[in-house]
Amino acid sequence: MPTPLTFRERFDLGQAQRKHMRRSDHAGWQPKLRRSDPLHLLAESMRGRVPALVPIKYDRMAASPFGFFRGAVPVMAYDLSLGSNTGIHTQLCGDAHVRNLGAFAAPDGRLVFDINDFDETIRAPFEWDVKRLAVSLILAGREAGAKPGLCRDATRAFLERYRTSMHNFAQMPVLELAHYQVHRLHTVEPVSEILRLAERATPLHNLEALTIEAPAVSKSAVTSELKPRTGSHPRIFKTIDPILTRVHGDLARAVLDSLNPYAETLQPERRHFLAQYTPLDVAFKIVGTGSVGLRDYCLYLQGNGPKDPLFLQVKEETLSAYAPYLGNASAKSHQGRRVAEGQRAMQFQSDPFLGWTTIQGRNFLVRQLNDHKAAVEMSELKSAGLMEYATVCGETLARGHARSGDPCSIAGYIGASARFDSAIANFAAAYATQTERDWQALLHSRRHAAPSSAKKPATIMSTTKNPTPKSPRPRKAKP
Repeated sequence: MPTPLTFRERFDLGQAQRKHMRRSDHAGWQPKLRRSDPLHLLAESMRGRVPALVPIKYDRMAASPFGFFRGAVPVMAYDLSLGSNTGIHTQLCGDAHVRNLGAFAAPDGRLVFDINDFDETIRAPFEWDVKRLAVSLILAGREAGAKPGLCRDATRAFLERYRTSMHNFAQMPVLELAHYQVHRLHTVEPVSEILRLAERATPLHNLEALTIEAPAVSKSAVTSELKPRTGSHPRIFKTIDPILTRVHGDLARAVLDSLNPYAETLQPERRHFLAQYTPLDVAFKIVGTGSVGLRDYCLYLQGNGPKDPLFLQVKEETLSAYAPYLGNASAKSHQGRRVAEGQRAMQFQSDPFLGWTTIQGRNFLVRQLNDHKAAVEMSELKSAGLMEYATVCGETLARGHARSGDPCSIAGYIGASARFDSAIANFAAAYATQTERDWQALLHSRRHAAPSSAKKPATIMSTTKNPTPKSPRPRKAKP
């Protein structure tokens, strides 16, 4: 086992990276660097998705600039790759924005607040996450009706907390950092409201929200691939067209069969608990903004009686949008495993049923569905709420980066002054404005597009393997 570098040596290595990219170089945004049209990048990212669902994703992106931003990770990944970077890599969330932090149930049943979406996770320059979350604060604040000055101040508050937290983490004992929790959450109004919402998002609440009692007169109401539980009226998933649709036949069997390899990705004691649940029904669900069009299945399982439901989400995972620009080996790995391991690396505590599986050649992440999960309401992000939430975001993101990377190198690079903060804040303001322009371009393209007939073809349930997407060729990030 090699001798690790000292704190001073790691700090100096981070500081030396300023010669590679000055902190002031993070400021500003130059759209003239683009060689690919953002709408073309979005269209390329739709390759392999369920065609019938692609218009829904565009509808959600067209709702607002922040909605566009949520679905446009491929655009920002491309834009970030065009310039220099620090070369200080850590595990990224990859889609760091204000609604991808939230509450969920920890393995011990307590509610925790953390980053909770890792579809784009990958090892890459730490500042890419920082820039994306900073931009999201401005766009979310504008959507909530916050004044421009408040959006700017909130961004700086986020960056200051990230910087000071990283210096704190750099000097902590290793195990103290591993156990570190973000405090004062119940005193921050947007977060306390998230925790209140999460308390109500119980498995029994999901049972009422997602299922109905199967008609007693119809045996076919229960998916034929499943053995119904004892009782005359088993429950089945509701049909909420097009958001939630029950699955039958070969596809239902394929989803059920995927539970066996999934179980092998769990720790033995958690595999034991999973084995005590019986699957009752399968459905296809449309989720989020960035994920719309990918295959997402829900499993309803029952343990010790009808008041012991377990809902699992089996979510298709494709390459991280950053992968084409990094030249790493993630393209060859199982994409569900990439997401699960990235999540475990960054989170303080993770879903006990977090794992991965494969269905007919496609990679999937498996996790609990809506187990005490909740995210910030946009209306909360104005006035003092935006400032308070920004500081929590800064500390939470810094903890995730410190857990999965080298806090000493990051602290050495960003330094103790506000120079890094100011540069990122300037970039965030410029890129938020660019996002609004890109959103307007999307609206313009939709207004002038030829009308097409909207159908619901059977391909909504397709599991045909993804074609290989084409990628633009900007500069690769240096290690």
